[in-house]
Amino acid sequence: QVQLVESGGGLVQAGGSLKLSCAASGRALSTVSMGWFRQAPGKEREFVATISKSGSSTYYADSVKGRFTISRDNTKNTVYLQMNSLKPEDTAVYYCAARSGITRSDPREYDFWGQGTQVTVSS
Repeated sequence: QVQLVESGGGLVQAGGSLKLSCAASGRALSTVSMGWFRQAPGKEREFVATISKSGSSTYYADSVKGRFTISRDNTKNTVYLQMNSLKPEDTAVYYCAARSGITRSDPREYDFWGQGTQVTVSS
């Protein structure tokens, strides 16, 4: 079992930056692949980024590639999402998730989820 708690969300103007954190407990973070997902009102939850257990491999949705960076610090049991050049279209609740296998982009394949943190980007 792993418990995940996101933090770092907030209100930012278009073009600004935010850094989200996801703190894990109950299981060593090094044993799970991690992902970030987001969900806007009335829309399905969508893939944002994922990172392998060691942090050696990362994958991004086309919509955020070049703007967002996922990273992890297994010694701190924390995964991060650095978001730059934010757009109003990035407004959503952002969730971190964990799975025991390799990286996946389908949220249905993740076993553990945080409570989410709101990111709002103003026009």
